[in-house]
Amino acid sequence: MPALKELLQKADSYKQKISSSRPLAKEELKSLDDYFRIGLTYSSNALEGNTLTISETKILLEDGITVGGRPLKDCYEAVGHGAAYNFMLELARQQNMNITEDIIKKLHRLFYQKVDADQAGHYRSIQVYISGTEYVPPAPEEVPVLMNHLTDQLHSSQTVLHPIELAAMVHKRLVDIHPFIDGNGRTARLLMNLILVNAGYGVALIPPIWRNDYINALSASRQQYNMGAFSKLIAECVIETERDYCRLLKI
Repeated sequence: MPALKELLQKADSYKQKISSSRPLAKEELKSLDDYFRIGLTYSSNALEGNTLTISETKILLEDGITVGGRPLKDCYEAVGHGAAYNFMLELARQQNMNITEDIIKKLHRLFYQKVDADQAGHYRSIQVYISGTEYVPPAPEEVPVLMNHLTDQLHSSQTVLHPIELAAMVHKRLVDIHPFIDGNGRTARLLMNLILVNAGYGVALIPPIWRNDYINALSASRQQYNMGAFSKLIAECVIETERDYCRLLKI
């Protein structure tokens, strides 16, 4: 695998190429937004075991038609993620964007509202455990302090880290804190994309086929206190999406 520095340079090179094709026509921008809304909603939910296919996700988000035989929860997750994605994009396109705890809570609330309205947008009050890993998230009483520290760390790191490294770090920290009863991975990926889109990189998807690599890279970053593997994986996801942008825009 290429070194992180090499991947970041490649992502920046694609970014410049895509930026040169802007501004896009209003209809073209909407079409791209819809394309990646379906892609991110499908991939982010699929990583967590949601059974909807990308075609079913598209029908649900574009036509509001639920798919027979699928769990209602899976449909609620898709609709909620679509709403959270729209909010994320709207924020990301603000010039002086400032990520606060309230914004993180709102991303979760929009995603989780139909699944469990009582828990949506609220930090957990119980201990949670992550299946398939030995890592145990912090106690519930520690969550508010850790989330406050996360937003401080985000702001202080903006001038030090490359935007892709910053997005990866914030994603990893949120998943580690696990502030919500459920939906932490999806909130982390929305938050990561909020940073990436605001920095001009477009939406980055983690393909469900990369699930094991994704989990292993997160696990390695916890065990070795080294973000290298996870930052590389996110950089590769950014590059893959940028290639897709170039294909769609014919550049």
